[in-house]
Amino acid sequence: MKQHAGSNALPLIPIASAKGVWLHDFDGKRYLDGISSWWVNLFGHCNPRINAALRQQLEELEHVILAGFTHQPVVELSERLSQLTGGTLGHCFYASDGASATEIALKMSFHAWRNRGRTEKQEFLCLEGSYHGETVGALAVTDVALFKDAYAPLIRAAATVPTPDARNAKDGETAIDVARRAARGLERHLEQHHQRIAALIVEPLIQCAGGMAMYDPEYLRLARALCDRFEVHLICDEIAVGCGRTGTFFAHEQAATDDQSCKPDFLCLSKGISGGYLPLSIVLTTDAVYDAFYDDATSRGFLHSHSYTGNALACRAALATLAIFEEDDVLAANHSRASKLAASLAPLAEHRQVRHLRQRGMVIAFDVETSDADFSRRFYRAALDREALIRPIGTTVYLMPPYIINDEEITHLGNATAGALAEALR
Repeated sequence: MKQHAGSNALPLIPIASAKGVWLHDFDGKRYLDGISSWWVNLFGHCNPRINAALRQQLEELEHVILAGFTHQPVVELSERLSQLTGGTLGHCFYASDGASATEIALKMSFHAWRNRGRTEKQEFLCLEGSYHGETVGALAVTDVALFKDAYAPLIRAAATVPTPDARNAKDGETAIDVARRAARGLERHLEQHHQRIAALIVEPLIQCAGGMAMYDPEYLRLARALCDRFEVHLICDEIAVGCGRTGTFFAHEQAATDDQSCKPDFLCLSKGISGGYLPLSIVLTTDAVYDAFYDDATSRGFLHSHSYTGNALACRAALATLAIFEEDDVLAANHSRASKLAASLAPLAEHRQVRHLRQRGMVIAFDVETSDADFSRRFYRAALDREALIRPIGTTVYLMPPYIINDEEITHLGNATAGALAEALR
């Protein structure tokens, strides 16, 4: 629901159909979906294989209560996701959207500590500029002034620690230096407050809604070690960065070393996990957390529920999505696509108003130096005129296309980006 007056300058575009990376409106115009419809679509619109899986599931079971009952798709999906974590996160809790996953992880962390007699652990940490959703609980760990200020009376805000955003590098510093500096800030905070802190929540490698702030995996390695040292849970919010966006299936995998796996205590998934078809979110956690709730007393059980928990259709879409990853060796193919995306935007590095052209896997972004408060809308409108859906975050322009994009479409997206930038700055 769009209620602010600025919406009138950007009228809604009714979409009649979609196929592959293209959206088609009722006037016969088309738009390349350069942001995967807010980061959810992985393998194109109306994907034949996901469609087929859903048609089959429709004839078998659409939904059943997941309390005292279960069904094949949710069992298969839980087992498959556990395998992808090497079995270290062997328990899944299902919901419908990313903000719900955040709330579940926060509540589960707090409740697990309480069940262990650590009732003082009631607080949370998040990174500066973080975004983890817009429900009241999720806003507690969202450091975006627009949302925090509007709903401040409702929120029990978490403490923030320095972001490892590589753009904060001082003269002579590398991205690793920034990561280590931010980790020292985390360490100082934990030294003073760890007894009251239940969990640290991070988006691994990219703080997406915070302006596509990218950082070195070294921060995750250090954060994992600090969380272990100070007895604090680590929550990895991979709602946007999971499912191959950063080059590995889970973003936190890139922080693994021979000596350290960097596995979180909680892993939040949503958006792309169902291929962009149906609302679905999952929180994966460890045996240790699960065991904290295993008791006959209802009050010690995890108290959270959703009517559509583990929806059979959504789980089947997720299984079809995971099958495409395996059958098409998508992660390997994406390395080539990512290189071509980089080449398509490379000339912009020389633009006098472009700063910090950066990339992590299938996510590429740059910042625009401008004082124009209307820049994002100008750019968005100019991109639509060039048959591309690209929505800047403030003055940060980013591309996050579906994984089926071909060379010709990558060229189109790059040209549309350059053309829209020129138009928006004119």
